[in-house]
Amino acid sequence: MNAWLIAIRPKTLLATIVPVLVGAACAINHGVVHAAPILAALIGALLIQIGTNLANDRFDFEHGADRSDRLGPTRVVQAGLLTPQTVGRAAMLAFALATLVGVYLTIAAGPVIVVVGVASILSGLAYSGGPFPLAYHGLGELFVMIFFGFVAVCGTAYVAAGTVPQLAYWASIPVGALASAILVVNNLRDQETDCRADKRTLAVRFGRRVARREYIGLLLVSYLVPVGLLLALQTTVWILLPWVTIPMAFRLIQQISTEEGRALNQRLEGTARLMLSYGIFFAIGLMHGAA
Repeated sequence: MNAWLIAIRPKTLLATIVPVLVGAACAINHGVVHAAPILAALIGALLIQIGTNLANDRFDFEHGADRSDRLGPTRVVQAGLLTPQTVGRAAMLAFALATLVGVYLTIAAGPVIVVVGVASILSGLAYSGGPFPLAYHGLGELFVMIFFGFVAVCGTAYVAAGTVPQLAYWASIPVGALASAILVVNNLRDQETDCRADKRTLAVRFGRRVARREYIGLLLVSYLVPVGLLLALQTTVWILLPWVTIPMAFRLIQQISTEEGRALNQRLEGTARLMLSYGIFFAIGLMHGAA
């Protein structure tokens, strides 16, 4: 059981919960919400994330990105706790269960969910596997922005309200940016080992200085979007609630600007906590901020 808990990486699931929370808040702001599809969307998203984590564990080992000198948390295949075949089958099971949830969502919300679900599962596999693994070609942040931002937030709003409110498109930007920031810390920590494995992340391609600037830029975007929504009169001053997390963000920027290696494991967790805190306050602001 301990090996499987390590394999599914529970702490990373925060990046899946927040988009669903924010998407549901956008539906509430819009005035229409259906609870059962929101719960199903959350379960489906978690299953896809778990499947992606498991597939990533296997594929990174097979590509040589996970070695004995890795700086991040334990990977079960590299550590010999589970075989690649076992982890691969578990990933397929998670994706299969997500497909069953997708059947219900398709009945509840329409055939567009089929496209969203298939694209999410295929992208989860393509993140570190297949003939063109996205993470190995510097496309990891783009993948996260699309699927943890636009797809997850707007998809949840759609199944909850039967439409995608304009607010959901804007709300997906800070969510996707913060999820991408988590990946930036991961890639910054693993820059040297990724380089040896020919995993061409943006941190490998452009160096640590650019990766740190990317992190700052993603956080800056996250805090500017609520201001833009307020100035555009799409919501009320409640939308600025996420700003209470600015001190947390500022501390993380200071730490990431000077730290390297294993010390960044704590910043990885800290960025995930920032995303969760931001997401909770953002959802509250959206729910109470109908203009």
